[in-house]
Order: sequence, then C-alpha cells, then structure tokens
Amino acid sequence: MKISVYFTPLGVTQHDVSEKPVVVIDVLRTTTTVVAAMANGAKAVLPSASQDEALRHVANLERDAVVLAGERKLERIEGFQLGNSPLEMTEDVVRGKTVVMSTTNGTPAITAAESGAPVMIAAVTNFSAAVAKAQEAFEKSQEIVILCSGRDKMFALEDAYAAGRFVRALVPGSMRRTTDFNDAAIAAYELVRRYGEKWKRAIAASAAAKELRKRGFKADLTAATEVDIHDIVPVYSGKLITLPD
Repeated sequence: MKISVYFTPLGVTQHDVSEKPVVVIDVLRTTTTVVAAMANGAKAVLPSASQDEALRHVANLERDAVVLAGERKLERIEGFQLGNSPLEMTEDVVRGKTVVMSTTNGTPAITAAESGAPVMIAAVTNFSAAVAKAQEAFEKSQEIVILCSGRDKMFALEDAYAAGRFVRALVPGSMRRTTDFNDAAIAAYELVRRYGEKWKRAIAASAAAKELRKRGFKADLTAATEVDIHDIVPVYSGKLITLPD
C-alpha cells in the first residue's frame, strides 16, 4: 500500500493523481466552504482556477441558477456575490444553486486533482466521513494521494496537519511497516506527534489562522475548526463538485 502527501499542487502532474483516489484539503477555507455549501443544499460547486474562468462559467449558466463566490488575498472578489466563507453558504442563498467558485489556493488544488478517481473534498467539518470514504478507496486501490492547497504556493501548517491526521487514521500502527510513505506523508504524520489531536491548537498556530484573525475573519476560523458537524463527502468529477447518489 502507498500513501503520498503533496503540500501544494505546485509540481503535481497528471501522472501523480491519474485514476488514483485523491483527498483535497484546504482547511482555511475553500474545502470547508465547499462542504458547507453542499451541506446547505447547493446543487453543485464549480471550481475555477481563475477569476476570468469563473466569469466565463457564469456566462454559460442561467442567472437564477448560479451563485458566484470567490476571494483573492482573503477578500471577496469585487462583483462576486459571496466570498470564501463557510458562514456565507447559507441555505437561503445556495439551495438548488450551482456555486461557481474561484479562490487563491483551494480551487487550483481541486482542479489540479481532476484526473483522480475519486476526488474527495475534505475539511475538519467532515473529517470522520471523509476518512471513512478515503479508507474505502484506499483499500480498493491500495494507494491514495492527499493533496494540500498550501498558501501562496507554499507550505501551509493547517493543511499539512490535516494531512497528517488522515495519514494517522488511514494507516494505523499495525499497517505502518507494510505501507510506503513519501517524505511529505512522514512529515505530516510527525506534525500530529508535535501538536497532538486537538484541531484548534494546531490550526490556530498557522500563519493563515493568524492572518484571518488579523483581517477580521475570526468567525470563519471558528467555523473551520468545528469537528464533524457534517457527514457528507463532496466529490469532484466532470468539472463539478457534487454529492454522490
């Protein structure tokens, strides 16, 4: 069995993910926001790697059927209806709608994984459900990729710690001797040794968390560290994030 962690999508090739199960993580905040949108009844989320691409997608959809969401450098993109906050994805706003989303780090990570199968969207808020789905896929394929979004194309503590929690859950002690880990998977696991199993402690220590607090997004930080409040695992396939039947 093999488990590979990538701390950013930078340099990830199609070969690295093609036909492999992939877990995508952007704790602060894209995957948390996607999970919230789907939990509150969104029909789908359409991740876009750029602002221009998001606008092109919207032009091809009925106006009443779409919500445009996104951020750059934490702030809502001018002209977009929503930013990148899980708290904005309320039922009255997103139910029955396709959320077209473009974010600084998270949506590029999701689109980088598009050739994976399945591509699972994971956050703290759906961690146990995501682990269960990832475990099924891991056992079937005998390998799995955990792709972190990172921050500004660099390492992000909160995502790496979350990856370590997945490694720890997917590969219990009895399996570690027979599992092939890449160096990033080993490092992610060691972060769990360093911070323990308290999500808020590890995530609060990250530079991204400190920046969110500084910029007035403390409520988003709190929402992103609520453990297992959702039991859904959105899946990215055919350019769309949806809930499996």
